[in-house]
Amino acid sequence: MCDEFTSRSDEANLSRRGLTRREFAALGASAALAGCSAASLRGSGSSELTEQTVEISTQDGIADAFFVHPATGQHAAVIMWPDVAGLRESKRVMARALAAEGHAVLVVNQYYRGQPAPLLETFADWRTPEGKAKIAPLRQQLDPEAITRDARAFVDFLDAEEHVDKNRGIGSCGYCMGGSFTVRTAAAAPGRVRAAASFHGGGLATDAPDSPHRLLSKTEASFLFAIAQNDDERDPEAKVSLREAADAADRPAEIEVYPADHGWCVPDSPAWNEEAAARAFQRMLVLFGAL
Repeated sequence: MCDEFTSRSDEANLSRRGLTRREFAALGASAALAGCSAASLRGSGSSELTEQTVEISTQDGIADAFFVHPATGQHAAVIMWPDVAGLRESKRVMARALAAEGHAVLVVNQYYRGQPAPLLETFADWRTPEGKAKIAPLRQQLDPEAITRDARAFVDFLDAEEHVDKNRGIGSCGYCMGGSFTVRTAAAAPGRVRAAASFHGGGLATDAPDSPHRLLSKTEASFLFAIAQNDDERDPEAKVSLREAADAADRPAEIEVYPADHGWCVPDSPAWNEEAAARAFQRMLVLFGAL
């Protein structure tokens, strides 16, 4: 997860990118994203897109989300769970990249119980005392039951959308804290969610009775678990537990430790790694291509 352990790797990653922590924090969202290549952010897709902010009724209130899809036709849907910094411009950029490849992408505000997005403008804002104070109480509300309720509401929303192909399965992808949410999404709606991708996800294999890896048998999905090298250094047994659980559940699962640190897929993260992010994106396209 994005905690003090991963923050210790920020200095090295920022140095690799030619930035100090102060310079990185001073970057606005557009400036942070400007350093990332079009190819790594957009893939090879060229679809004309339609996008909007939508409101979704859940058992706990009204969730706001960013919905983007090709302008014409019906497409397999994907639920995107943001990292700890929440729904912001970098997540919209990532969603557009996936939508351009032919998907209807719903990026959710997991903190909707507190306020509409964005709570923070960039990942750097979360590293500040003010950012952490804003996120902490909302993060505590995201227990497994809340995520499961929300996931079902998001699936229902997509199944009512005219641009979603209901004859195809739904995918889910998540980053950092959102990585484990993808598994809970697959377990919440096993008849609809057929693929889930976790990128530098946290809390995937724990001792808890409802640990995400114990839920694989309750799903009908294929999985991609892309693990950060520093997360693997801290918990090398997590990938073993994931493999054993996937095999026991007879669920297809690609599990790989990437040569990049926690946060490498997110363009406004200190750990952004263009080469590794591009590879992870391509592996996700393969996974979702089978929806």
